[in-house]
Amino acid sequence: MTTFTLHDILQGTGGELDARGRASALAEVEFRGVTIDSRGAQDGALFVALQGERVDGHAYVAGAVANGAHGALVRRDWPTPDELPEGVALVRVDDPLAALQALARWWRERCGAQAIAITGSIGKTSTKEALAAVLSEKYSTLKSAGNLNNEIGLPLTLLRLTPEHEKAVLEMGAGYALGELTFLCGLAAPEIAVVTNVGPVHLERMGTIERIALNKSELVAALPASGTAVLNGDDARVRAMHSVTQARVLFYGLGDDNDLRATDVVSKGLQGVDFTLEVREMTDDQANVVRRRSIHLPLLGKHSVYTALAAAGAAHAAGMSWDEVVQALEGLHAQVRLLPVAGLNGSTLIDDSYNAAPDSVVAALDLLSEMPGAKIAVLGDMLELGSHTEEGHLRVGRRAAEVADMLVAVGNLGRMIGEEAQRAGMPPGRVFFSMENSRVIDYLRGLLKQGDHVLVKGSRGLYMDKIVEGLKVE
Repeated sequence: MTTFTLHDILQGTGGELDARGRASALAEVEFRGVTIDSRGAQDGALFVALQGERVDGHAYVAGAVANGAHGALVRRDWPTPDELPEGVALVRVDDPLAALQALARWWRERCGAQAIAITGSIGKTSTKEALAAVLSEKYSTLKSAGNLNNEIGLPLTLLRLTPEHEKAVLEMGAGYALGELTFLCGLAAPEIAVVTNVGPVHLERMGTIERIALNKSELVAALPASGTAVLNGDDARVRAMHSVTQARVLFYGLGDDNDLRATDVVSKGLQGVDFTLEVREMTDDQANVVRRRSIHLPLLGKHSVYTALAAAGAAHAAGMSWDEVVQALEGLHAQVRLLPVAGLNGSTLIDDSYNAAPDSVVAALDLLSEMPGAKIAVLGDMLELGSHTEEGHLRVGRRAAEVADMLVAVGNLGRMIGEEAQRAGMPPGRVFFSMENSRVIDYLRGLLKQGDHVLVKGSRGLYMDKIVEGLKVE
């Protein structure tokens, strides 16, 4: 755990100390980690009191201290409650969020880890997990926890850096406004960037696909000339980002115009994917050399090859040889998103409930099509698609009709999937509509049998992981 002195906090935030007790006694105080959750303010953490839309963190300062926090980052005008005990260090600032970000930038500048940042409409977290696993075979590596990828989460990740870390794999989300990634890059100073794709996720907020692409390109534009941009060359909008960076560019994908590509891709269902990795490199005499390596990737679905290629390109740019990269990819043991889970009555659940967009749902259905036994697709709303909402849900419905023996459509938008599947030829008796996860669980509990494969996928707002919890073997 990262440890900070009071001097570090004051210098990094530009705040002023309001001591509960003798200030001189607090000079030796150490903070073990930084948190915005009073419940996690244990073992001497620094609690940051953020003002949210519904909740003001200042109301939880006393609770954080009671849980073990040594101090808190608070607004200058916040009245200190009488019940706060002595020996607590309050660091007063104008804006706790801005101070958290300033502290993260200050700390990042003092840690020597090379930062690799990842963004894209889908596949960010999968790529982050794969890349961190590959790099960890050679380097001490920090990665973003969960989906801590925004103006709050990224600073918290950077504040977990230690002098021992050599690499930091940072997921960067953006989808609210232009300038977001430029700001995050100002905190993290990435030397390597990965852009997975550009799609209609967050289209409601950003307005057009072109603005989404411009938003993602900020990461590439922020790289130094000595850096490397690892770009999905099969996505035209991502490929075009080479024009906004001064860094070296490495294209990856399946097309033959990529520097790093996969050929002979064969999905083995739940046993993973086989493919040939092709690397095109320029020799000293400017000759173009292609190196080929056969790889068995223990991830699920043909689309996971893109995850592997992105991780391979970034890991090589970070200092690993191709031999080291290949060995690490074949040794991946953690499936990132598509998780096979033992289900009731001998069924198998394919848990991809974390999030959903049309491309990722179709890719998951492609995997389902390779499964033996009855194929059941449990598909829910895909949110924030804006003007692509209807088109995206209808496309998924048509593919579900081709693949699934039974479809469970969850939610208001999920109904569009089910209705389109029926129009595409799926018998009405094989489509079940539900607005509630509990009804889905009850329905499938009486239906699942040995050998069935059940795909569960929908946007995070539908909490479809609860369906998986209700159907898996305890």
